[in-house]
Amino acid sequence: MAVLDAAIAELAEKGFAGTGLEKIAARAGVATSTVYRRWGSFIGLLQDLVDETTVDVALTDTGPLTDDLTRVGRLIVALSSHPVHRQWMDAVVSAAVSDPAARQVLSQTIARRIQATTVIVARAAERGEIPADTDAAEVIRMLAAPFYYRLYISAEPLPDDLPERVAAAVVSAVQAGALRAAP
Repeated sequence: MAVLDAAIAELAEKGFAGTGLEKIAARAGVATSTVYRRWGSFIGLLQDLVDETTVDVALTDTGPLTDDLTRVGRLIVALSSHPVHRQWMDAVVSAAVSDPAARQVLSQTIARRIQATTVIVARAAERGEIPADTDAAEVIRMLAAPFYYRLYISAEPLPDDLPERVAAAVVSAVQAGALRAAP
């Protein structure tokens, strides 16, 4: 859709703070009132953009957990170099530091991704591979953290073997009982 494409281009060029519905509408060649009617606000449009451009994770029950977490790690690496995904993510992460609305979009997006991915942890628990009371959401957070740390904090590259190394470390922690759900 032209409006979402325009929003991606504006975010990439001007960042979160420099982007607004009026600029997006002009770039898309539509009336500002049309954009307001459809999305109501820039945050509404941004959330729709994130929802439309976020890649769904196809989670097959492949087991073992190390392999499943490695696949999720590889997806994070792939998304970090995807031009559309990376543009909105960079803009929203940058803005989330100081803008509560951007923080809300980012938090909701992360929460949905965690929720969608916890199924692989639940399946591992059902197979008896990990403790039944493992905190599945915390497993996914622990898996994702090293990738996003390198992308947004340390600016280090993502080595090819990072998904395997992180998955193995997370599974070791889980099997040791370090990520059990709070009673």
